[in-house]
Amino acid sequence: MSLTIKWGDVSGIQRTVNVLGRLNGAQKQLVLQRAVNHTGAKALTQVSRTLARQTGLPYGTIKSALKVRKAGGASISATSRTINVSEGASLVYEISSSGGDISLKYFGARETRAGVSAAPFGKRQQFAGSFIKGGRFPNRVAAKGLHGHVYRRAGKDRRPLDFLDSGVVIPSEMVKGATARVFMETVTKDLPDRVMHEIGFLVPGFFD
Repeated sequence: MSLTIKWGDVSGIQRTVNVLGRLNGAQKQLVLQRAVNHTGAKALTQVSRTLARQTGLPYGTIKSALKVRKAGGASISATSRTINVSEGASLVYEISSSGGDISLKYFGARETRAGVSAAPFGKRQQFAGSFIKGGRFPNRVAAKGLHGHVYRRAGKDRRPLDFLDSGVVIPSEMVKGATARVFMETVTKDLPDRVMHEIGFLVPGFFD
């Protein structure tokens, strides 16, 4: 799943249309490409912070899990100031992620007598009967075969064991709730103003 900025999909953008009409095609592509990528980078920061709080995962883990595809295809010569636009130029900035249900191990899991305590979705809770270690209390030791993951016995016997996931799926969480809201709020607030800024930067004196 992904969060995507597509030029023209943003409310409030209409006020820039007449101004953009005064640019040639290459200028328009470069202005919008720069504006979309700048706004996308700001949205990525907000999404990463919000998604970390929403899932209960560390900020660094979220940053590593999110992949970005930027708008592209237009470039400007430093010497002649000529703008070149390649075939297939894009005005899409996409934040995406992949993967499934994340192990409880990554949510501050720690073993107690009652079971493992962990904090998926940022809310610490007890998973009764689950464990990370082996042996007898109070001398429990890390079980090498479990690799720090959380398990629970499937029945009364020692085996088989059930692996416990957290219920947190990053691709699903990133397109709903507070994360989806902060993405759209950032884009709607910042993109129109950034377009005007990029026009003024590319064509000095344009608004004089």
